[in-house]
Amino acid sequence: MVKDPIRLVTVVGSATPPGRLRRAVEEGLARAEASGGAATRLIDLADVRIAPADGRPPEQLGDDTADVLAAIAAADAVVLATPVYRGSLTGVLKNLLDHVPVAALEGTPVGIVAMGATPHHFLGAERHLRDVLSFFGALVAPVAVYLTSSDFADGEPIAQAADDLDTLLANVAALARATAGLPLGGPRPLPRRPKP
Repeated sequence: MVKDPIRLVTVVGSATPPGRLRRAVEEGLARAEASGGAATRLIDLADVRIAPADGRPPEQLGDDTADVLAAIAAADAVVLATPVYRGSLTGVLKNLLDHVPVAALEGTPVGIVAMGATPHHFLGAERHLRDVLSFFGALVAPVAVYLTSSDFADGEPIAQAADDLDTLLANVAALARATAGLPLGGPRPLPRRPKP
C-alpha cells in the first residue's frame, strides 16, 4: 500500500557535473515535495560511484551501488532523467540499469525525462528507455518530457518546461497510488517467470 507522501526516487543519468537537466529536475522535485505529494530523493550519477556491471553482488563492490539500488527498490515511483548521447540514453544510466534487479522495478511506475541539443532526437532516449523498462515490467508513464536549450532562460527552465515536469511527476505519483497493491496487468516479465 502506497502511503502519502509517495517515495519518489529520481536518477539523473549524467556523468558530467550538474547542469540544466539536473536543475530542472531539482526544481520539479522541490515543488512536488512542497505540495506534500512526494518524499523525494535525487540521485545524480555524477555524484555517486557505480561500479561497472560485471555480475558481482552489490555488497562486494565497495562503492555507492548497493545504496542506490536499495533506494530504487524502496521507491513507490521512479523518474529517470538522461541527456541524449549519440541518440540514446547515457552509458552511466545504462550501467546502473544493468545492476538493477528486475524485482526492483517490476510493477513500479516510472517517468522519463530526456534532454537533447535539438528536438530531432526526442524519441531516441525515450524509445531505448521504454524498451529497457519493458524488460523490467515497469509501468512507464505514457508521455515523457523532452527538454532542449530553448526550454531554458538564464539556466532556469521556462514556465512550459516546469509545467511539463510538474505534470509528469504528478502523473507518476498518481499512477503509484492507483496501482498500489494491484497485481500486474499482464504476464510477468520474462526474467521473472518460473523456470520449467
